[in-house]
Amino acid sequence: MTHNKTTPAAITPAAMPAILTIAGSDSGAGAGIQQDIKAAAAMGCYATTAITAVTSQNTVGVASVMPLPPHVVQQQIHAVLDDFSISAIKIGMLPDAAVLQAVVDVITHFYQGGEMPPVIYDPVMISTSGTPLMQADGIEAAQRILFPLCTLVTPNIPETEHLARTVITTPEQLNAAGRQLAETHHTAFLVKGGHADGDTMTDTLFFDGNVVTYTLPKLHTRNLHGTGCATSTAIAASLAMGHTLPDAVRHAKHLVFRAIQKAQHVNIGHGNGPILFG
Repeated sequence: MTHNKTTPAAITPAAMPAILTIAGSDSGAGAGIQQDIKAAAAMGCYATTAITAVTSQNTVGVASVMPLPPHVVQQQIHAVLDDFSISAIKIGMLPDAAVLQAVVDVITHFYQGGEMPPVIYDPVMISTSGTPLMQADGIEAAQRILFPLCTLVTPNIPETEHLARTVITTPEQLNAAGRQLAETHHTAFLVKGGHADGDTMTDTLFFDGNVVTYTLPKLHTRNLHGTGCATSTAIAASLAMGHTLPDAVRHAKHLVFRAIQKAQHVNIGHGNGPILFG
């Protein structure tokens, strides 16, 4: 009897885009690094991380914030960039100017002479519960040295008011502020409209002189923790997959909308619960 041996076909590893998220840690896992990892996975990307600060928080509020030493933040970023092929960078919580400067220095040095991947910055300034998460010197430094590196900045309405030094109560005021920021800083801005009144939530993208709006029904739920983190990370992941900026925002918006839907009637914690993927 003759036995035919079969040789297994060679398996070609599938490429999975990797992103780097540089942000704070949320012990409640509803926002920050923990939410970023979940959002990237939901988009089909692998998330590497560099933690900028450790927060003690839950769904009710933030008990404490401890920035990590700038050199430790840099070492984390170095470790990732030296090994992984990073297709997009998402930056979230930068607690102060020293950490921000460290992040800018290490990224610009690594990509000096080469092409930097898309950089998405979510300017996390104040927590949902009202705790300041970024010092004033950090906000000033972000506009001066970080914005020029960014492909997209994703402020909510209160953050937009602070950056544009204006008050936003109407769509016209929002459009004026968004255009002002995009023209002043020569980068794209996505102004997230979740804080606006009404039965819909509209995000507005300002880029290259164009304006694109994304409107979805507003879901009335207390479970909205981490929406900003997830949105910016999902945009980074979509860009890492090769989508255009307008399409990346659209994909991210729908992903986060589904995550809000999934969490709408789920009780996790006693306060502002997290959105849920899967």
